[in-house]
Amino acid sequence: MSSWVSHLPTDVTYSGVTGLGLNKVELENNPVLTRRTVHDLNQDPTLPYDTDEFDGAVVSVSVQYLTRPIEVFAEVGRVLKPGAPFAITFSNRMFPTKAVRIWQLFGDEQRANLVALYFELSKAFAKARAFDLSPAPFQSDPVYAVVAEALDPAASDETAIT
Repeated sequence: MSSWVSHLPTDVTYSGVTGLGLNKVELENNPVLTRRTVHDLNQDPTLPYDTDEFDGAVVSVSVQYLTRPIEVFAEVGRVLKPGAPFAITFSNRMFPTKAVRIWQLFGDEQRANLVALYFELSKAFAKARAFDLSPAPFQSDPVYAVVAEALDPAASDETAIT
């Protein structure tokens, strides 16, 4: 769920960064991306990538717009290598006309719990952990992250969040 900004650390060298988004022009203007895919996850939650293709995934400030989040999370689990992290970051800002209703009704802690529930219900991830990454009070918008690692579907002893 990328646009013209990737929100990735600039002091890290990546072997490749794939962006998936709705807007071809925004994806083309993102200098971090080495591969771009125009795709609407609300129309089709199936990711156009191979199983175990990626070393990690990030959704920055847009999970609140997913209408089929559990299906999308399951797909992310499919395309991640076992043990690879999936990080969801969000703030308290949103486009109310685009955000799903439950997101609008919840506060920040409830939103983190909701994202953890998406991980659990997808059955593709280990236990999710939530983090408050907000800068010192009143310096910026709050920032939160919920992170979990992809399960190995071949391993029978691993379980999703219970």
